[in-house]
Amino acid sequence: MAQIKINNLSFQYDTHGEDIFKNVCINIDTDWKLGLIGRNGRGKTTFLKLLQGEYKYSGQIISPVSFDYFPMTVDDDNKDALEVMRESIAPFTKWEKEVRKMGLETEILNRTFKTLSLGEQTKLLLVALFLKKNNFLLIDEPTNHLDTEGRECVAKYLQKKSGFILVSHDRDFLDKVINHILSINKNNIDIQKGNYSTWQLNNSKRDEFEKSENEKLLKEIKRLQIAAKQKSNWSNKVEATKKGCGPVDRGFIGHKAAKIMKRAKCLEKRQNKAIEEKSKLLKNIEEVEKLKISNIDSSSNKILEVIDLQIIYEKELFNNPVTFKVNPKDRIWIRGKNGCGKSSLIKLLIGEDINYTGYI
Repeated sequence: MAQIKINNLSFQYDTHGEDIFKNVCINIDTDWKLGLIGRNGRGKTTFLKLLQGEYKYSGQIISPVSFDYFPMTVDDDNKDALEVMRESIAPFTKWEKEVRKMGLETEILNRTFKTLSLGEQTKLLLVALFLKKNNFLLIDEPTNHLDTEGRECVAKYLQKKSGFILVSHDRDFLDKVINHILSINKNNIDIQKGNYSTWQLNNSKRDEFEKSENEKLLKEIKRLQIAAKQKSNWSNKVEATKKGCGPVDRGFIGHKAAKIMKRAKCLEKRQNKAIEEKSKLLKNIEEVEKLKISNIDSSSNKILEVIDLQIIYEKELFNNPVTFKVNPKDRIWIRGKNGCGKSSLIKLLIGEDINYTGYI
């Protein structure tokens, strides 16, 4: 077992005034299945690129292994899938066994790469990366183009692998695959053993504790503010009795006023300490904004009609011609296995140049 050591890592973009990362110190074992989570814009992809050395940074990243990033760029997708894999990754000859582990048929290697569905491309590129030796994989959102069955296949495949960082917003997928989690929070970065569910449970407990402590401190601060102000007013009133005519012990009055004022200062000191403790809470509490979706107003009772549609690549997609229509306010789920034509249908509907027969 070896470790990737990150010491005092700091980084900011030239266009941003604030640090994306500041003095980050963490160690990552090279046999971990590490999930990387955080809100959008928090720096997950940036962190992966820093590990690859794509950006200049201050601090140290010491690694005994090389890093490979997924998804990689395919230079020529007009070649056969096997040729693309060999050129992009390495000239391996024993692909068949690993391809079957991913739930794919080996005949896919002989097809033109661009005719494969995005899900099939995803699976093949992952297989190719894991065939390399002495590398640590940085896997960025692998489930983007996978259907439910495809996610299950990739999850089962990754369960038998180790030595990677996985970025994903799919919580169920993370739970099935990872054994450690690195969380980029609003105020810090932390690593925990376990999957997403154990992290979420610990995180929720911490948030509830901090909310409870915050409420107690707010009440205490308010009480101390009232008491300190009251003591200060009493001190001023007592001090005012030193003035005027008549036999009075001004020394005693001054001493009494000073004692009351000292108590007021002690209360203010306790108040400031409570405020300082409060400032350490709730820094990682996330707020979720509501998403509003407006329907398109249409006078027509039909937005789209498709009749006897077949999409044509090297083979025809859809065993049976597809016929359907879309009405206003419909919400439609396009479901099917990777490679059956889901993305191709969407591309065709938005006007991309795809061969087809039928009527739209």
